[in-house]
Amino acid sequence: MRSLLVTGGAGFIGANFVHYWLAQHPGERIVVLDALTYAGNLASLDSVRGRGELTFVHGDIRTPGLAESLLRESGVTVVVHFAAESHVDRSIAGPDPFIETNVTGTHELLKAARTVWLEEGRSSGKVRFHHVSTDEVYGTLGPSDPPFSEATAYAPNSPYAASKAGSDHLVRAYRQTYGLPVTTSNCSNNYGPFQFPEKLIPYMLVNALEGKPLPVYGDGLQVRDWLYVEDHCRAVERVILDGREGETYNVGGRNEWKNIDVVHLLCRLLDQVFRDDPALERRFPRSPAASGRPTASLIAFVPDRPGHDRRYAIDASKIERELGFCPLESFESGIRKTLSWYLANEAWWRAVLEGHHLRDRTAGP
Repeated sequence: MRSLLVTGGAGFIGANFVHYWLAQHPGERIVVLDALTYAGNLASLDSVRGRGELTFVHGDIRTPGLAESLLRESGVTVVVHFAAESHVDRSIAGPDPFIETNVTGTHELLKAARTVWLEEGRSSGKVRFHHVSTDEVYGTLGPSDPPFSEATAYAPNSPYAASKAGSDHLVRAYRQTYGLPVTTSNCSNNYGPFQFPEKLIPYMLVNALEGKPLPVYGDGLQVRDWLYVEDHCRAVERVILDGREGETYNVGGRNEWKNIDVVHLLCRLLDQVFRDDPALERRFPRSPAASGRPTASLIAFVPDRPGHDRRYAIDASKIERELGFCPLESFESGIRKTLSWYLANEAWWRAVLEGHHLRDRTAGP
């Protein structure tokens, strides 16, 4: 039976993965390792923290020896590495934490897996180190360029993207040099429950509910390929179970949208749900939709950020062909689920925005 170490398992994608894996693989053990930075939230695991299969460890992947001891003590056979600093704007303002976490932290995990699995031979049966990366390592695309494939040359344009490219190269090097059984997935933009409200979709949703401006960078015509987070979790599952060792798999939704069109879609859906549910007017009185005004009236164009990539798009042919993966959610169905979740979990995102979750850290399981 597998035993997983999930790094960053209290973050957005990591928490969704933990929920998904426990539902799909009951009885398999999961150790969550998370530093609980501003984007990590134990409340995202509240509904599963009482399960005997789950252990939470408050710790930093950069700490020498920590991952090594967890691999030994818990008999870990699969590392699923989500932990990362991931916000581009923050990487522009201060790159150091991105290099330290995404490069140095990944290296600590790789060293631990090499020591315990290969040098000490403590693994019994099949082991796998799966590294979760991003499409941003490939740089930017022109309007008519073909989507990124696994053969696309790396050309990162932000400190965040460069740090993830560095971690990708380290993972590959540990396979080539030491024979560590690794896989990597490079995914397009995710959205869904538990996402910290600094990323586009939850940021716009929360601002709209609070009646705050909806700032759109530049002309808003930047294009992103969007994937619902549970579909991403399904893709990672397929790679862990059936992906070929040493291979990289690009994961995308074949779902390109301009940023401004995403914002307008969110505004239309918010207007609709306020019309359908009068109780929302009392819960969110500052939202323009509460008084019958269009939410889109909050849109405000702001100066573009430095090095803003124009277009991302993923060619997911390889994972579709080899592993039979395809997304189950359309963009509109996923957005509706996401909107419903944020409306139903107001206490979660208010606590996040006020930093309350940072004051509730725990080092225990």
